[in-house]
This record gives sequence, C-alpha cells and structure tokens, in this order.
Amino acid sequence: MLGDPLVRTGDLALLINGNDIPSLHFIVFEHRLPTAIVGVLAGISFGVSGAIFQTLLRNPLASPDIIGVSFGASAATVLAITLFAIQGITLFGISIVGAVCSAGLVLWISRGHGSRFILVGIGVAAALQATITFALSRTDVRLAQDALHWMIGSLSTSTWERAIILSCCLIVLFGTVALFASRLEILELGDDVATSLGVRSSRSRTTLILLAVAINAVSVAVTGPISFIAFLSGPIARIILRVAIDRHCSAGVFMYTSGAVGAFLVLFSDLVGQTLTPVAIPAGVITGLIGAPFLLVLLMKNTHLRNE
Repeated sequence: MLGDPLVRTGDLALLINGNDIPSLHFIVFEHRLPTAIVGVLAGISFGVSGAIFQTLLRNPLASPDIIGVSFGASAATVLAITLFAIQGITLFGISIVGAVCSAGLVLWISRGHGSRFILVGIGVAAALQATITFALSRTDVRLAQDALHWMIGSLSTSTWERAIILSCCLIVLFGTVALFASRLEILELGDDVATSLGVRSSRSRTTLILLAVAINAVSVAVTGPISFIAFLSGPIARIILRVAIDRHCSAGVFMYTSGAVGAFLVLFSDLVGQTLTPVAIPAGVITGLIGAPFLLVLLMKNTHLRNE
C-alpha cells in the first residue's frame, strides 16, 4: 500500500492472515482504511453534487466550488474556529449549516434563474472569501493555522468515526436523490417539457439543488473543501461516456459516472500528495493544481464557441 510509511505487500498479507503486528495494524486499519473510505465517499458526493448542478443549470461551470457553497461551509467553520475556538465533531454541523445558508442566499437572490444563479453565486463566494480573510487576519496565530489546515482540504484527519457519520448521511441523501432521479432527467429536457409532463419545474429544481448542496456539505464538513472535484468530475464523465457509448446518456448515468470519477480524483490526488514529495501535500492542493488550468481551458473553449 503506497503512502508514508510504505506498507509492503508481504507484510499486508501477513496481517490479513491473522498475524498480530500492532504497528502495521494501526497503519492499515486505523489510518489507511478509514482514509480510503472517506476519500471514496467524499469523491462520490462531490462528483454527484457537481453533476446535479451542471444538469439542472445546463452549464459546465456550475458546481458547488464555483457558486459559493464550499465557501459558505468554509466561512462558517473559520468563524467557529477563530471566534469561539470550536473543534471536533461540532464543526461538522456548523459547516453544513454554513453551506446550506449560502446556497439559500444564492437561491433567494437569483430566484433559481440559471445564468443569474451562477453570477450571484460567484458574488456571494467573493464576499465569503473576504469574510474568511478578515477573520484569519484578526485571530490568534494558532487558531488561524487550525482554520487554514481545514480550508486546504485533506484526508489526513479521517477516522472511523467520521467515516461512519459520513456514510450514514450519504445513505439517506443518495436514497433521496434516487427518488428524484426521474425528475432530474425530465428537467434536463427543459421546463416546457417538464410542465407538460406534470412536473413542477421550479419546485423540483430547488429541491434537487438543495439536495446537491447537502450532499456536498456533509463531505466538505469531513474533509474540508477539496477544490475542483465537483467541477472536474462532470466534464471528465461526459468525455468517458462519449467515448464509451458514443451517444447521449441519461442524467442518471451521467450522475453516477461523475460520482465514480470524483472518487478516483480524490484518491488519486491524495496518493500523489503522499508520494510526490518527502513532505505530504494535502489533496486539496493537488486538485487545485489540476483544476485551475482545466477551468481556464473550459472558459476559453466556451468563449471560442460563442465567437463562432
């Protein structure tokens, strides 16, 4: 198993066969395994939430990263740490509340309008970023370090407790999304078609957006905002599906594929961060290095298509 320290295949086989190796048992079962589980669950949730946003708003730039949801979670967490020195599992709930409140504000101001929703989200994200910067500049250095460590986005704090909490939350949320999957596919066809089929497009869109926000928020609460996963997963999933099936796929298939891509990206980024340099690099730094150029390429591509 790759990482620091390196676990050799032979040692892992001995452990699986029942040999008692305390140090190895701790590394594998108390560190690596919960880290992998949290990474997979967080990646799936980031990918699924990004796919829902991009499908509903019909815009590849739409994702919780871009429109301020992650910044809402970050702002709430940073304020909790810097103003009240809150630590531990309490931050989980505070982060979720911050994400939901920021999404609610964006929905209220934009009235759920597609392009306006993204622009308002970017504006809210900028305001929240300014709030975070101000809070960090006015607090104790130690508390600022704790807040910054969370904001980078990492799997290093993964534990069995966090893995279990995240699993329970996502089982409920993914089950709810599955109930609305048919509406997502209908909404993809347009509001007029949805209305003709008896689907209340505005209410269904708002419900699905809030579900996507909740799915994203519970994972951000555990790992911190691992940037660009929700944004990257959708376009990569579309490329994979275009090559694999060579035709338009349903919103459900796109959503599940995006979740799988998200899980791969999170684990890959964490692996690269653990093995690339002698000092471990958080997964959020690696995803930022990958995602920022991808965003610029996508923006230039969209601009080129509009000019044509």
